[in-house]
Amino acid sequence: MKGKKLGGIFLIAVLLIGLISGCSSQPSENGSTGDTIKIGFLGAKTGNVATYGINTLKGMKLAAEEINNAGGVLGKKIEIIEADNRGDRTEIANIMQKFITKDKVVAVIGDPTTGGTKVAAPIAQSNQVVLLSAGAAGEGVVEIGDYIFRNTLLDSVAAPITAKYVIEELKWDKAALVTSLNNDFSVGLSKIFAKAIKELGGEIVIEESIQDGDTDFSAQVTKIKEANPEVIIFTGYYTEAALFLQEARRQGLEAKMVAGDGCLSPDLIKLGGDAVEGSFVYCGFSPDQPTAETQKFIEAVKGKYNEEPDMFVAQGYDAVKILAAAMEKANSIDPKVFRDALAQTKNFPGVSGVTTFRENREPIKSPVYLLTVKDGKFTLQAKLPVKLEQ
Repeated sequence: MKGKKLGGIFLIAVLLIGLISGCSSQPSENGSTGDTIKIGFLGAKTGNVATYGINTLKGMKLAAEEINNAGGVLGKKIEIIEADNRGDRTEIANIMQKFITKDKVVAVIGDPTTGGTKVAAPIAQSNQVVLLSAGAAGEGVVEIGDYIFRNTLLDSVAAPITAKYVIEELKWDKAALVTSLNNDFSVGLSKIFAKAIKELGGEIVIEESIQDGDTDFSAQVTKIKEANPEVIIFTGYYTEAALFLQEARRQGLEAKMVAGDGCLSPDLIKLGGDAVEGSFVYCGFSPDQPTAETQKFIEAVKGKYNEEPDMFVAQGYDAVKILAAAMEKANSIDPKVFRDALAQTKNFPGVSGVTTFRENREPIKSPVYLLTVKDGKFTLQAKLPVKLEQ
């Protein structure tokens, strides 16, 4: 009888140990599997906006590698969970659901586009998972909820400063404004540019619209040429910009383009060739920076990827570092806990600039870098300071 009782106790103990072991091998609700912290990458690796996603991911991977080599976050390694959303809104929603329900990520970095982020943000918010976009610069993002952040130069800051430079320094005050109507980023940016140009005493002599995915811009260019602008303000993405400028040059329209960071891609130059020479693009990062930390980062990117980083690489890198710092400060990898520490980020010394989050989780970043295409590559034209509101 005693032997049977001891045998029963032993069996129960074995079952309990097995149950505990089985439970510990499963992903926990806070996104940690053993010694791993899962962060999702949300972006396109193929399609018309792939440059933004590919480069953001490069920065994220480099940052995770550096953090892991230095001991990780709270003793745990960062694992980047990646997928290709192809710039498709349905796919963005599907990937977000997978990240949260299957992968159990603690945070998502992305989408690099404003439209993509607006699709992902409500899903992150309803599940109380932090979403930090390292590229969405348009309006109406952080308003979606208190788990939504972004670490990028805002159009509302950069466009007016760029317009001021165009009118006062380049002396171009007659502009054509080209908007992609099925692109949230473009529609919002056009409104900001139009308002700024008017307030600065400039004039929008003609407004024309396109659609993302268009390839024939002959009708729009013909009308713009008749209006004789001194500059073309193009608020869409790099693929359409390159084709648009090729058509402009074919028709003899020589006005230069000024664009937002949606045109910051080597593919603008690859696709556009000589037609994009002399174009201007604003952004939140330039390799032509003297700081030791930035130069160290640039060398690390060159060593890993054999290329110079752009803004998306830099902001993807900073986003991982900012999240890691918030987790360390909160002493937790639970997004419900480290969200507050993230919101309190002040004067974070990133490679894309010093970052502070306002109360509404919008970033305060300075300066604005205005790049120009010269001899087939982006070079620094001007560094435009931003008055930092604390």
